[in-house]
Amino acid sequence: MEDLKAKLTPELLQKYPSLKKVSLDTPWHGDGREQRVLEYIYARPDLATLRNNPARVCAAIEEFSINEELLMNVGSSKVGVVTDLIAAEKPRVVVEMGCYVGYSAIAFASALREQHRDPTGPKPQYWSLEFSPLFASIAMNLVDLAGLSDIVKIVTGPAGTSVERLAQEAKITQIDLLFIDHMPDNYRPDLQTCESLGLLKSGALVVADNVLIPGAPDYTEYVRNHKGLETRAVKVLTVPGDFDDEIEITKVK
Repeated sequence: MEDLKAKLTPELLQKYPSLKKVSLDTPWHGDGREQRVLEYIYARPDLATLRNNPARVCAAIEEFSINEELLMNVGSSKVGVVTDLIAAEKPRVVVEMGCYVGYSAIAFASALREQHRDPTGPKPQYWSLEFSPLFASIAMNLVDLAGLSDIVKIVTGPAGTSVERLAQEAKITQIDLLFIDHMPDNYRPDLQTCESLGLLKSGALVVADNVLIPGAPDYTEYVRNHKGLETRAVKVLTVPGDFDDEIEITKVK
């Protein structure tokens, strides 16, 4: 955090005003800002243009994060990496660990829907697993505003426990793309849970965010030394902030 504060140049603070409120003594989440982004969006005079428009909802969330209060969203820079993967690989079942306020669920589920427009085919599924009941409820509201409730199912509880239950209930029988973006200490054990349940078949993708900031060294060591996985790091930027980070993209052999 001290290193991060040192990078907050006047130019960066002008570009991202919310960074002026970054403090070493206050949390970056769970202090009411998540409720405030929901209130901010529903108070917008252009609210009608956001309904059933995932891109506009994501833009409104990001506008709040840039100008008002920093949110721990995946951000537009990283979204492009994952949506390109969705376009190339066309997964049908996506599981996300760490929903927060729903930004990534909205962005990725919208991309998923674009790849599966055939009305005669099975509907794609986007499962978003969120530990906090409050964050989950906020995300549900924004997902509904974006018009994606038919695809996105938000499940409240620890990610590992939730995926075990959903597998036992046969609601999830395989995962084509697993997006990991919750507590870094849980990255490795929750991936291993999916492996032990047999949910990750050959060709499945695992995408892990924030492997540099705040970092997930135990996870990256595991996937980089796993004989059944092929993995690579993609350099990305955090938004707001333009700080260097990496996404780890892993494919099951």
